Amino acid sequence: MEERRTLTLRNNEERRLRAGHLWVFSNEVDTKKTPLTDFAPGETAVLTASRGRPLGVVTVNPGSLISARIMDTDPKTPLDAAFFRSRIREALALRQRLYATPHYRLLFSEGDAVPGLILDRYGDVVVGQLATAGMDRLREAILEAVVAELSPRSVLWRNDVPARELEGLPRQVETAYGGTPDTLTINEDGAIFETPALSGQKTGWFYDMRDNRTRLCRYVPGRTVLDLFAYAGALSVRAALAGASAVTCLDSSEPACAMATANAARNGVAGKVATVRADAGDFLEECAATGRTFDVVSLDPPALVKRKKDLEAGLKAYERLNRLAMDVLADDGILMTCSCSQHVDAYDLRRVALRAATARGRRAQVLEQGRQGPDHPSHPAMAETDYLKTFTLRLLRS
Repeated sequence: MEERRTLTLRNNEERRLRAGHLWVFSNEVDTKKTPLTDFAPGETAVLTASRGRPLGVVTVNPGSLISARIMDTDPKTPLDAAFFRSRIREALALRQRLYATPHYRLLFSEGDAVPGLILDRYGDVVVGQLATAGMDRLREAILEAVVAELSPRSVLWRNDVPARELEGLPRQVETAYGGTPDTLTINEDGAIFETPALSGQKTGWFYDMRDNRTRLCRYVPGRTVLDLFAYAGALSVRAALAGASAVTCLDSSEPACAMATANAARNGVAGKVATVRADAGDFLEECAATGRTFDVVSLDPPALVKRKKDLEAGLKAYERLNRLAMDVLADDGILMTCSCSQHVDAYDLRRVALRAATARGRRAQVLEQGRQGPDHPSHPAMAETDYLKTFTLRLLRS
């Protein structure tokens, strides 16, 4: 193992880390003792408290606000293929208990003790993201571990996320191992979907919403459904399969609408799913103006609060969308409202929904509260990892 340099914290800056948090911010580092500029991006180091007590092994990025991430509390742990194989086996032990087929998020960054690394499984194809300089520098060890543990046909890096720019890394999409498939195939509770392998959103699928889709489908038999921000039609198709009388699948992206149409046909429900390409707000206003309503509405927008300072404006945007959704919701209708914004907590979303209901003269009942699925485990010391919030509401007339 290569000799590691030491990164030392300022006095009393280790308390949060001893409680389990994995991030070290640049203003917590004693830069007189250990200048950050002495470290190369992604370099592995030993983190110590101000008086020299070792806290673990970290990857360092001197150019990032999060200057170091704890990989293991043992400062001697090698960050090699064996380390990542151990993390993969640990994660597999959970996922294989939960899912009948290999279609899930396998590694979820801090939630699986691999800060900056995401791996998703699409059968025998693995799609990963290396979001930090540390993980980017360790990519060969990660790839060796993935191939050894999973025997995939292909491994793709979808390193096209904005987080890489914050780390000083280029956005890249590339095949790391095997051939490049044209599409990714997803089996979600028996429904079969396909998305492009090297384009589209995230790694190709929103596995984090699977359980929320499953729960909402209990409310759809015999009902009309509106699926807003539908992407490749996961909820739309599953709602149709669950017995919805008609589903409107809406997205502003032409490629997303094409994927949704193809996926509806793939599952034999093309006659029940009508795909609409439109802005969600414009479509809702048009429906309200013409008196068109739906029995069940799913409102799952992209993150509307990217930075903490944008919270107030973002909450207003969420409230507007919730009001518009309620305008087209039939009497005694069901609304699933969601937020994947890290800076919006469950209380914020609940308050937004309540304000929207009050403004529209509706009496709300909270039927269910959701989060990301168990293949996206949150870290108990890091509220940042518990990012997805959902509420399923029943809306009655006051």
